[in-house]
Amino acid sequence: MSYSELSVEERATIQVSHAQGLSLRRIACLINRSPSTVSREMRRNRDAAGSYSARVAQQRMKVRRQACRPMRKLLPGSERFELVIHMLRQRLSPEQIAGKLRSMNIPSLRDAYVCRETIYNAIYALPVGELRKELILCLRQGKTTRRPRLGGVDRRGQIPEMVSIHLRPPEVEDRLMPGHWEGDLIKGKANASSVGTLVERTSGYLMLVKMNDATATSAMEGFSAALNNMPLAMRKSMTYDQGREMAQHAEITQRTGVAIYFCDPHSPWQRGSNENINGLIRQYLPKGTDLSVHSQEELDAIALQLNMRPRKRFDFKCPIEVMSEVMQKALAMQYDAPASIQ
Repeated sequence: MSYSELSVEERATIQVSHAQGLSLRRIACLINRSPSTVSREMRRNRDAAGSYSARVAQQRMKVRRQACRPMRKLLPGSERFELVIHMLRQRLSPEQIAGKLRSMNIPSLRDAYVCRETIYNAIYALPVGELRKELILCLRQGKTTRRPRLGGVDRRGQIPEMVSIHLRPPEVEDRLMPGHWEGDLIKGKANASSVGTLVERTSGYLMLVKMNDATATSAMEGFSAALNNMPLAMRKSMTYDQGREMAQHAEITQRTGVAIYFCDPHSPWQRGSNENINGLIRQYLPKGTDLSVHSQEELDAIALQLNMRPRKRFDFKCPIEVMSEVMQKALAMQYDAPASIQ
């Protein structure tokens, strides 16, 4: 038999009946409760003089119920909440913040684990106002739904001599060998300006490339220059979509030695690393703005910030750290290889 809390009416009946001198059994019959329930209610809530007040009993019940509820882990104004706000303003995601909090040696933060959902809930539970608006804008995306991953029919002209993604070497897919990149072009207002993005698949390391425009010539020159800044051991392949800006892909391969593979039409998930980082880049380079105003130095600074962000898949190490490690290994393998195969 389940127990239900006494109602206000039942407590009022207990108060009146007790004042009239009725026995506990008689009071229990009046409210259809067991005598032990009435006895426990009287014992817990009467004052020192032995009097029972329904109003006082109801207030005490609310206090006890509130005390039983687990304390919110991210109370506005608390040390943990202020630390989360600081990290959000540094453009860290809730998942990255949760990982950082676990690794931080702060005694006052050891009492409870905070997951990313707790952080999301704390943000959206804030009252409507400037702080709530600011923190939501710090989040990567405001969308609550995801588009289904369905391919489509390519209605654009075919790029000559494309090599399909399905012909990539297996080492590209498993992300174990460094030097394989994913590329894309993010475009500005009216598609008149653009910035190239290159993400190394093993480390998640990002390079941003200033473009004069969104033409194939600009893409060829910009990507070639950026890739040639990397050691030969880090220039193996690039995976790209079927955008017309890659019409001169053969020239990129000729200049850099990087083999280029093309995704299926309308299948951005085949360049998952690049699509993921593009959402982060848009926090710095919003859609609908003129991207030509940003110098290469400014783009390098943005890339550095993103390369310093901890990542869950690297156990919250930064891409720049992972890139340094994998590049050293790649160079060591190159120098240790026999001269005939270098």
